[in-house]
Amino acid sequence: MPVLAAIGMALALAAVPAFAGDFEDGYKFYESRDYARAIKLFRRVAEQGHAAAQYNLGLMYRKGQGVAKDYRQAAFWYEKAAARENGFAQFDLAAMYAEGQGVAQDYKQAASWFEKAAAQGYASAQFNLGVMYTEGKGVARDYGQAVFWYEKATAQGYAFAQFNLGLMYYNAQGVAQDYRRALSWYRKAAAQGNAEAQFNLGVMYYNGQGVARDFKEAVSWYGKAAAQEHTTAQISLGIMYYNGEGVAQDHVEACKWLMLAGTNGNEVAGKNREIVERKMTPEQIAEAQRRASVWMKTPRK
Repeated sequence: MPVLAAIGMALALAAVPAFAGDFEDGYKFYESRDYARAIKLFRRVAEQGHAAAQYNLGLMYRKGQGVAKDYRQAAFWYEKAAARENGFAQFDLAAMYAEGQGVAQDYKQAASWFEKAAAQGYASAQFNLGVMYTEGKGVARDYGQAVFWYEKATAQGYAFAQFNLGLMYYNAQGVAQDYRRALSWYRKAAAQGNAEAQFNLGVMYYNGQGVARDFKEAVSWYGKAAAQEHTTAQISLGIMYYNGEGVAQDHVEACKWLMLAGTNGNEVAGKNREIVERKMTPEQIAEAQRRASVWMKTPRK
């Protein structure tokens, strides 16, 4: 299950006529990275109750732009903006409560602020609220409510929510188990580059869940996730090359993927690599090492 979506929205752009001059000048200074002038102007209008300026001031304190990084001050200004219905501030304040940044960790407060932002249509807040209902953090665990909020976020094309909704259908949480729907939501998230969804698609094609069993498709999806350094996908891809499932049997390529998966000390990758290497010559092992080295040095998007 993905963790809560990260804090740190873009700078707020909204302005009202009474403060437009200072606010817009502050934004221009921010864009040119003159943070000292930007924060001075944002503070001037923030102190007069301008919600977007209050949010921006909080953002700059959180990032340490024009001032020393100060999570307490960030939370202070976010709260002022959030009370004025600024959705960005409501989201970031919720995330700070969830993470205990600048405030005592408080999942109930986090859920409350996520709900306020979610009600304004912020997909990231809808997703995070779904996560909190799934995990029972700050709210009673309620898979039905989790599905409700994931669906809100998926309507906006939010990839993490698409993946989580796929999980809910796969695991029969809040909905009847439906592998076909799980597959459909995984596919939507995978098309946006979600590595977990790509891996899960590989698993479903490998096992024939919701779709005809297809080793070639499994290899294809494992490969996409493996290219994003998804360790379990790399292991799965290595095993398929070892067994010749969906691809021509290739111990060198199998060993390469298992080497890559074991880079961070993964024991499963290490044990499988030992099995593969027993059937390889020293020259083949050296070639696998060369391929792994080239792969690691190749820039990826």
